[in-house]
Amino acid sequence: MSLRQQIDADLKDAMRSRDRLRCNVLRQIKSTVINEEFKTEGEFDDAKVQEIVGRLVRQHRESIEIFGKADRADLRETEEAELQILQSYLPEQVSADEVLMLARQAAESVGARGPSDKGKVMGRLMPQLKGKADGTLVNQVVTDHLASLAE
Repeated sequence: MSLRQQIDADLKDAMRSRDRLRCNVLRQIKSTVINEEFKTEGEFDDAKVQEIVGRLVRQHRESIEIFGKADRADLRETEEAELQILQSYLPEQVSADEVLMLARQAAESVGARGPSDKGKVMGRLMPQLKGKADGTLVNQVVTDHLASLAE
């Protein structure tokens, strides 16, 4: 079963069980995918659907941060609940320790000596971690690792 079929099936289940939150999130995924397909005039595979879900996850994380700063606990809780649902449609996320290990390997393979080699390391690392780790986390780990190499 493709990811898109899974989302459709889960949406039907959520509607039957009257789970409003889950329905809203699944409808958001579905409408975003349909809009993107309409723009490109083609049907997306699982990888592209996961990319779209990843983008929605980033948007929800940003909203959580903004609502936290604005002392809007009610909206923040809703966004966090929606984020949990969205993350269930992404592959297992890589931990910070695993990202550090991969960053060390990538830095070794490109001969990185400091922060100036960040582009080379990120270029080697991001294809391996696409969809498996948050880009902000990867960026921070690589920056810290390269700074420690320069010392």
